[in-house]
Amino acid sequence: MSKSMTEELNQLNQEENDQEMSFADLFEMEENNRVVEVGNVASGTIIGVEDDYYLVDVGDKAESYISKSEFRLDGIEGIKVGDAVEVFVERRKDEGGLLLSREKAIAIKVWEDIAKIQEADGTIQGKIESRVKGGMSVDIGVPAFLPYSQIDLRPVKDLDGLIGESYDFKILKFNRKRNNVVISRRAILEEERNKLREEMRSRLEEGQVISGAITNITDYGLFIDMGGMDGLCHITDLSWGRVSHPAKLYKVGQELQVKVLKYDKDNDRVSLGIKQLREDPWATVTDRYPVSEKAIGKVVSITDYGVFVELEEGVEGLIHVSEMTWSKKPRHPSKMVAVGDQIEIMVLNIEPETKRISLGMKQLQANPWDLVTESYPVGSIIEGKIKNITDFGVFIGIEDGIDGLIHVSDLSWTERIKHPSEKYAKGEVIQAVVLKIDKENERFSLGVKQLTPDPWQAAYNNYPSGTVVEGEITNVTDFGVFVKLEEGIEGLVHVSEISKDKVKTPVGMYQVGDILKAIVINVSAKDRKIGLSVKTLENEGEAEAVEKIKKAEAEVAEAAPSTFGDLLKAAAEGGTPPEE
Repeated sequence: MSKSMTEELNQLNQEENDQEMSFADLFEMEENNRVVEVGNVASGTIIGVEDDYYLVDVGDKAESYISKSEFRLDGIEGIKVGDAVEVFVERRKDEGGLLLSREKAIAIKVWEDIAKIQEADGTIQGKIESRVKGGMSVDIGVPAFLPYSQIDLRPVKDLDGLIGESYDFKILKFNRKRNNVVISRRAILEEERNKLREEMRSRLEEGQVISGAITNITDYGLFIDMGGMDGLCHITDLSWGRVSHPAKLYKVGQELQVKVLKYDKDNDRVSLGIKQLREDPWATVTDRYPVSEKAIGKVVSITDYGVFVELEEGVEGLIHVSEMTWSKKPRHPSKMVAVGDQIEIMVLNIEPETKRISLGMKQLQANPWDLVTESYPVGSIIEGKIKNITDFGVFIGIEDGIDGLIHVSDLSWTERIKHPSEKYAKGEVIQAVVLKIDKENERFSLGVKQLTPDPWQAAYNNYPSGTVVEGEITNVTDFGVFVKLEEGIEGLVHVSEISKDKVKTPVGMYQVGDILKAIVINVSAKDRKIGLSVKTLENEGEAEAVEKIKKAEAEVAEAAPSTFGDLLKAAAEGGTPPEE
């Protein structure tokens, strides 16, 4: 063997021995032969990959396996041999090797981060996963509890809509032993809001127009976030028109422009207005709606006393129930129109100062009272159905909205009618004479008795003074005796005309049904009275009595006595009538 070959062989043996010593030394080195402590996080290296596992070397003279699913939990993809990973040593296996957990190593790391973040007053990102009792469950690496009160600055109505959303959170408190973490999103929002509030305070001024978002809606108005500060837009400042409830016009979260009406810096109170962004429609209302002109409006409200009609946004008028129809007995407004109806009206009066407009419906129709005088002149005879009967008379339907009244005194010339229902019934059709039409007061007076001549006009001619009559006694009173001369015509024998002797009362002297003879001493068709005397007839005899009465009557015009009785008394006593 040559020298060179011997040297090469020796060199190879030496390298082999050196390599064997290197592996032995490495194996015996402390850092590669260290014993990993159970219960701690250890650094390891991926040294192999199988179907469902990774083979990890943590330097404990044995390799251990970790399921691939544990790496997918923290989002690690594409792990390859040689990659360094942190794992948690749970325990030593009886058959050798270690039970490792990537999931627990991550959790421990998260807890360490949680402690550092809370100490530094920092934030941690998390994803809302589900609703739990009292709040929401949030994944921040470990399950954390987000109380309802810490979700937002205001109560959230749609909590399910937050599931799956990711946000930054503040850590309020945690307990690693109990695996308990309480977080807050509201704390972050409050910090941001405080910064915005300070900025808003420095630049907010009355009269300024700004944009904001509705944060809350109440019966009395809208709360609007102007950027760090909330302002109130009262319901009266939402619109120039009628607003029944703000929720009918706006929604939470809606962006809109508002005007700053008042800013109380001491109390951070801001009053806002929306309607002030537009001109007050009442300022020029008289130009658009002249009195006596027609207009179109929408019925927005109905009451017992009338109907409110919107002519345009912010401008409403009232149709009083008396202005809805010409009828004296109008129906309830709800029977004539409905909310939402578009109707034609006439402007009757406008008061811009008090923001009142009086409207009318009936003015668009012909007033039946304008035509009634032509259609039913005084003295004409009409026919109609009895619509109502009262103590004082009978109402007859003439036309729609017009009734005529027959007063009880115009039912009969002669009958004493205590109540019209004694003679008539509702629904009965009768004839009557038109007596009077009062257009201004809308009164139509009718009469039934006027269909026949007044019997008292004939009585004036049939029973002149000095006429001797006989009739049946119909009534006896303290002041005299009533005698029926014919149907509907009665005369009265006054107590002073019964006898020349003084009579206190005729009661007991006469009976109803008796026939009594007397002489007519006066008659008045106007007053519907016939005065009778028994004593004159008895004292003088029939012929003399008639002559004296006629003589006295003839002297009436010249003598002008205070009463016809004085004249008659003077004639009976043979004296002269008293002078005026």
